[in-house]
Amino acid sequence: MYRSHTCGDLTTAQISEEVTLSGWVQGIRDKGFMIYIDLRDRYGITQLYFDAENTPKNILEKAQSLGREFVIQVKGTVVERASKNPNIPTGAIEILVTALTVLNKALVPPFTIEDKTDGGEDIRMKYRYLDIRRNPVKNNLMFRHKVTMEVRKFLSDQGFIEVETPYLIKSTPEGARDFVVPSRMNEGQFYALPQSPQTFKQLLMVGGMDKYFQIVKCFRDEDLRADRQPEFTQIDCEMAFVEQEDILTVFENLTKHLLKEIKGISVDAFPRMTYDDAMRTYGNDKPDIRFGMAFGELNSLAQHKDFGIFNEAELVVGIAVPNGAAYTRKEIDALVDWVRRPQVGAKGMVYARYNEDGTFKSSVDKFYNQDDLANWAKATNAKPGDLICVLSGETNKTRTQLSALRMELATRLGLRDPEVFAPLWVVDFPLLELDEETGHYHAMHHPFTSPKPGQLELLDTDPGAVKANAYDLVLNGNEIGGGSIRIHDKEMQATMFKHLGFSPEEAKAQFGFLMDAFQYGAPPHGGLAFGLDRLVAILGGQETIRDFIAFPKNNSGRDVMIDAPAFIDDAQLKELHLKLALKA
Repeated sequence: MYRSHTCGDLTTAQISEEVTLSGWVQGIRDKGFMIYIDLRDRYGITQLYFDAENTPKNILEKAQSLGREFVIQVKGTVVERASKNPNIPTGAIEILVTALTVLNKALVPPFTIEDKTDGGEDIRMKYRYLDIRRNPVKNNLMFRHKVTMEVRKFLSDQGFIEVETPYLIKSTPEGARDFVVPSRMNEGQFYALPQSPQTFKQLLMVGGMDKYFQIVKCFRDEDLRADRQPEFTQIDCEMAFVEQEDILTVFENLTKHLLKEIKGISVDAFPRMTYDDAMRTYGNDKPDIRFGMAFGELNSLAQHKDFGIFNEAELVVGIAVPNGAAYTRKEIDALVDWVRRPQVGAKGMVYARYNEDGTFKSSVDKFYNQDDLANWAKATNAKPGDLICVLSGETNKTRTQLSALRMELATRLGLRDPEVFAPLWVVDFPLLELDEETGHYHAMHHPFTSPKPGQLELLDTDPGAVKANAYDLVLNGNEIGGGSIRIHDKEMQATMFKHLGFSPEEAKAQFGFLMDAFQYGAPPHGGLAFGLDRLVAILGGQETIRDFIAFPKNNSGRDVMIDAPAFIDDAQLKELHLKLALKA
């Protein structure tokens, strides 16, 4: 056998035992007459000891020839260390080596395999298999495993059945761009990789599998960022014979279970907020409620005071920054420059200091007196010592800009503690969203989302006012899950397709299989999908998902380790009935 114990097993309880260990050489300290080697595996580090008095000469010479990351096997006796290391579980013992086998030599790695490495992100992604040996990445992957096992345990205990759905499916026009796969046996035709198993899980409900889940890969050909990859993993769930309240209860309990089992944190009932309130109060539909700085709308208090910028604005809105009155003019000017960046897009920012003595000093004192500014303070819940920051302009853009400023200030003020968890449900989303460029409506979630009861008739008269029977689960300013009650009636689904611009022929060509299934006794059903990558990252105290994925893509969607995507040869292209690629 290659090992009797792992490198994290041994303690003083095994002193005098003969053991066999295998692993990688983490470090070598050659004192001439004695050699210390740190041997590492997934479980920990054990110190090996060689000396001229107790170690055979050939073994000592072999130890002197080792390099970092060599794979070795040793046999020896567990002895007590003279100089103990309290920072590792095996720090009270070492192995007096009597036999050494080199299982594989190693080149000098391109970066140090240590917690704090000297390797940049690009080089570590190129040699990801080496990066995984480092504790931060290794521990993240083990943490992900722990989360997924708790998810499976909870859902299985609740009567859910895990069912796999196809990866080679049909391309649909909704949502992000599909990744497509040419079919060799069907010339000119293509599969698509699923953006989600949405229609299949609905068909499972028609099939009577009334509690389904799947931890499943999904694929979207879209621009990347810190919390997005071209392939990602969902905890995909669906239930039959349920209303919205049933689904919220189950997945609120799942989230509580994860917080308790993974983080040791108990959370009470999750607050609920409508989409409209979230946008009005925080400027986005996934608000971070770990801290305050709620929006205060100032139109009635700030307009018609001879300040043209506010008078011409559709919305004037502000937030109170805790203890911000102490900011210097230079610091405030830096905030103004920050909101003017193209990524934010504001034209400027008005501010008012709420001094500790109860007086105000603003950048618009020429137009507003102390009573006016006191009303601003009341509307934004400002307290003495705070700074009131005000933006104005078109409603949606201004809310988005102030939301960005709120999050930036919270980060600077240390209000986004990764060990504090503040979940909430956002409900009552619009069913449809207007595309300002085309003037057409599209589904805010997807075309299978049911309108709230009693609102179907509004589709003909005021489609923008129709609310969806949809909900998102938000954690620390991130959407970690979302879902809806589905349409389960063929006629209602046909009506929805009509309002989304599908002709009857197009609807039948794209989704005829689903509408046909509805004719054979489709039960009321609904579901939710968690973004596993994002959920794991947030539970792990981070917002970047890449380090919780074994082999992630870079910001260009490339796997730099295997150099993918890549050209395929002309013979393959011909077999797939594709035109020959133009190779660079």
